[in-house]
Amino acid sequence: MNADPHALPMRRAIYPGTFDPMTNGHLDVLQRARHLFDEVVVAVAPNDPKHPIFTLSERIALVEKITKEMDGVSVQLLEGLIVDFARKNHAMALVRGLRAISDFEYEFQMAQMNRHLAPDVETIFLMPNQEYFYTSSNIVKAVANFDVDRIAHFVPPLALEALQEKYQGQKS
Repeated sequence: MNADPHALPMRRAIYPGTFDPMTNGHLDVLQRARHLFDEVVVAVAPNDPKHPIFTLSERIALVEKITKEMDGVSVQLLEGLIVDFARKNHAMALVRGLRAISDFEYEFQMAQMNRHLAPDVETIFLMPNQEYFYTSSNIVKAVANFDVDRIAHFVPPLALEALQEKYQGQKS
């Protein structure tokens, strides 16, 4: 079967992160990215310096469960430099969420380095709904450590269940 010569190429983006756990802010950015791209690959990074509470395989499995009903979304392990990963996956852009001014300096530096390494891969910054501006995985985990049920508004139900299991297991 011949491809339609008038068809546009697939617009694929990479949404990298630690996702420890995935929050509703992450989901909001992911849904916004899906409106802009045909496919978004959620790239789960090992990121050992952040000392994740979930193992890499637990985070990948959780993101897969959370996003399984989302068309055009896939989940992969992020290995190596993000720009090399993007090229390997034929992605045209990296999606990054910006919550506050404090995120901007770090994200700006990363975007400039990525542009230097791979000028053909754009970085797209998306802001989550204002409801999630102050939501981060670290803040969610800090509150969950004391009262996991109080973070139900900030994480998908599957992430809440995983956090409940994780923190109840630590307190037993």
